[in-house]
Amino acid sequence: MKFPSDWLIFNKWLWIIIFCLSAIAIGPFILLSIILALPPELRGISTLMLIFGWSIAAGYKDWVIARRQEEKMQIKASENYYEENPR
Repeated sequence: MKFPSDWLIFNKWLWIIIFCLSAIAIGPFILLSIILALPPELRGISTLMLIFGWSIAAGYKDWVIARRQEEKMQIKASENYYEENPR
């Protein structure tokens, strides 16, 4: 059985996934090499900025997840209200 090579070459989502996985694997090494190439004073500042930015992103992610769960609870509560109190 012959594998369709045209599908492999021209499949857009396959190449997007390959690019994203490569960026996830190679990105930290590039960032680390850039930080290590900086002068010592800027290394500390860039490391602190990286930690600060990471903590903001993590806090925002937790806030979004909590907001979604809160909305789901409100929807369930309103559905239960209408089930218990028909018009």
